[in-house]
Amino acid sequence: MSTTRRITVTALAVAAGMTALAACGSGGSGGKDPKTVTLVSHDSFNVSKSVLAEFTEQTGYKVDVLKGGDAGKAVNQAILSKGNPQGDVFFGIDNTLLSRGLKEGIFTPYQAKGLERVPDELQLDKAEHRVTPVDYGDTCVNYDRAYFAAHKIAPPETFDDLLKPEYKGLLVTENSATSSPGLAFQLGTIAAYGESGWQEYWKKLKANGVEVVDGWEQAYNERFSGSAAGKGKGDKPLVVSYASSPPVEVLGKKPEPEEAPTGVATGTCFRQIEFAGLLKGAKNEKGGKALLDFLLSKQFQEDVPLQMFVNPARKDAKVPELFTKYGEKIDKPQTVAPETITKNREQWIKQWSSLVLK
Repeated sequence: MSTTRRITVTALAVAAGMTALAACGSGGSGGKDPKTVTLVSHDSFNVSKSVLAEFTEQTGYKVDVLKGGDAGKAVNQAILSKGNPQGDVFFGIDNTLLSRGLKEGIFTPYQAKGLERVPDELQLDKAEHRVTPVDYGDTCVNYDRAYFAAHKIAPPETFDDLLKPEYKGLLVTENSATSSPGLAFQLGTIAAYGESGWQEYWKKLKANGVEVVDGWEQAYNERFSGSAAGKGKGDKPLVVSYASSPPVEVLGKKPEPEEAPTGVATGTCFRQIEFAGLLKGAKNEKGGKALLDFLLSKQFQEDVPLQMFVNPARKDAKVPELFTKYGEKIDKPQTVAPETITKNREQWIKQWSSLVLK
């Protein structure tokens, strides 16, 4: 998932397109220092400094976070560097991309502590424990309430609605080949229209002016008009994001509004589950295992909702009121069986690219 999500996070460019964000005073050692454990992730990973400080106090390990673009790009980089990984733990591979990572053998099996607190339906690799579920969320179209109120247009609710003339040129989505939210949105349309109908849907969506960008940060923070981080400079009032994105637009506002300034088209949602795994060849395997345990701790899990704006994997983790009040709970998201994704993903992405990007 994840999703999805910390709106204020930006990436700093370094070699190989990676970002080094030193947490708790670490010096970016890439896992060579036995007192440092390196977490490789996508741009939207975020955690409270106090939470990471508690991990350091408990274990003696400092954490370096290497951010490598959207999830699709980060996973590709992890595959390219397999056997000589850039870090010890990878966070952010989700159910849309999971089979690629497992097939390429980039993870070392490890059964993290606390896994018994995670529902079975989130444990997609329960037999081998190559990855650990950390969070889940629903990829959905978000809309800018102010735009639709000003133009006296009802916001869309379903995939079908997005094809209507009144929404022409209003939607920005992410590239399926480089972005997990973009791929999730494509999979949502495949679930809704079937393998025989989704391509025709995308032909119509393209004709209705959908814009495609590389990743979520660009789509939400630069192109979406409802993003506080973008200060309303974007001109697209519809964006593919998450059902849990609206709370971020309320965070820190006093007094709290009756409703979030952004809403969710609940008929456009696809369920994502995000995982973390110990990278094969990790220089600090012991520290990596300790970090995986910590990612499932109640302290980290209860920090997740207001840092990455997704749901914690642990069923006993408390979720803040702001998250539940302003986020949208999706009872029946679209889903595609993992084995079906595994079998068809690369072909679907190629077909989508031919249809939409040319």
